[in-house]
Amino acid sequence: MVPSGNSAPEAQLSIVIPTFNSAPWLPSTLASVVESLTVAQCAGEIIIVDDGSTDDTDAMLKDFASSAPFSVLIVSQENQGKFHARVAGVRAASTDFVVLMDSRVLLDPGAIAYLLENRDPANPGQPWNGHVPTDPRASIVGQFWTVPTYVFWGSYLGNPSPTFITPGNFDRVPKGTTLVAMSRGLFEAACDANTPEANAHLASDDTKILRWIASREAIRLEPGFSATYRPRTSVRQFLSHSFLRGTLFVDSYAGTSLLRNVVLVLLALAPWIALASGIALAIAGPAWLLASFLVVLLVAALAPAFIAAVRRCPIRALAAYGLLIVPFGFTFASGLLRGVVVHRSAFKRST
Repeated sequence: MVPSGNSAPEAQLSIVIPTFNSAPWLPSTLASVVESLTVAQCAGEIIIVDDGSTDDTDAMLKDFASSAPFSVLIVSQENQGKFHARVAGVRAASTDFVVLMDSRVLLDPGAIAYLLENRDPANPGQPWNGHVPTDPRASIVGQFWTVPTYVFWGSYLGNPSPTFITPGNFDRVPKGTTLVAMSRGLFEAACDANTPEANAHLASDDTKILRWIASREAIRLEPGFSATYRPRTSVRQFLSHSFLRGTLFVDSYAGTSLLRNVVLVLLALAPWIALASGIALAIAGPAWLLASFLVVLLVAALAPAFIAAVRRCPIRALAAYGLLIVPFGFTFASGLLRGVVVHRSAFKRST
């Protein structure tokens, strides 16, 4: 652990940022944190966990720590994945209240002030989930995931307002560890209850944790506690990330119900069954049947975009979806297949 050389007043909260090869984004991310703490007139500590980065992260963090106006702690470890990086950062915190955020987000200037001014005095450690829209200025590739969010969370995104995340609405509202805040003890307990049994790189680092928390205490979803997410900007990065997200998706939902188990397996197999069926029809089937089959596939593929459009999804996101849905379908399904294999034991825990 490397502390900063700056003297600073005792921290009121700890901001924990796990990072891996994020040197291009970290300077602006950290600048946004400094600005938000300054606006809030809050004495906070900033903890950055370098999860075995191989780029210029180490040098960049040392420069930041030497000049930051707040207490800075750098935790370095061998690459273990975001789950363990977050845990390491939280356990290094000197305060009882932690804000966790990803290294690719820009914290809004008023986010910390809003959090501190609106916390429940009777329950200051209550969990909060931030409102984190995708940067609308990002390349069109980075807009793809906006369509799925509008499909599943469109009622909230169409009119963001303070909401409580509970087991009853858990799948109908946005949530994630991209920006969350809560008592240190609650987050540690959630992580202890959901520690990956094997490779943490292929395990859910957000949904399972938040589901566990929501089952014990409602999570405040607050538009005023906000940040902007900066997505992948190249097709290669996008597809690689989609492959990983397929695997994490399985870990997030496998075993939560028999129906979800069946849906996960069907989603993993659907593109390959469709491809095999199309090839078979092209070789042996009548032309009209092949044409009908392709029309059905097209309608099925574009149905989410139609739903998102009705819910006022941005045009650029709809365009990104149309351009990338075919390669995404195969990479995401490949990730799902990997997840079904890697997390096969979770399917036995259906409730």
